[in-house]
Amino acid sequence: MQRISEFVVGLLFGLGLMLSGMTDPSKVIGFLDLFGQWDPSLAFVMGGAIAVAFFAFALAKKRTTNFLGGALHLPKSTQIDKRLVLGNVMFGAGWGLAGFCPGPALVSMAAGQDKALVFVLAMVFGMIVYELIQRRKTP
Repeated sequence: MQRISEFVVGLLFGLGLMLSGMTDPSKVIGFLDLFGQWDPSLAFVMGGAIAVAFFAFALAKKRTTNFLGGALHLPKSTQIDKRLVLGNVMFGAGWGLAGFCPGPALVSMAAGQDKALVFVLAMVFGMIVYELIQRRKTP
């Protein structure tokens, strides 16, 4: 049941990304082009996602298990530190330059977009490099 629900949720997420235009790099870049031909439509997508997440997290904070009975692990940290800010800046810069963030990039790659494949490969490479650096830091 766990894998089926993961598949269904992932499928719904991917379909939502496609329907909202989040898998179209030109639409994403148009949203980020505040001083050119700004396309505000993705603000509604983000607003909808924030509204859903707000209520979902409010409900999740009251629970100790997920809906399938598994353990529910929510982040405990509320500290904003240099690593968080730097990571957000890098994420935003990559999103703005490529027109993809990770979720839409995976959906676009699965749909056969070459640019998304390059983005996902670069993202995976960055994750591997990060893990290697973290392992060297930790004795």
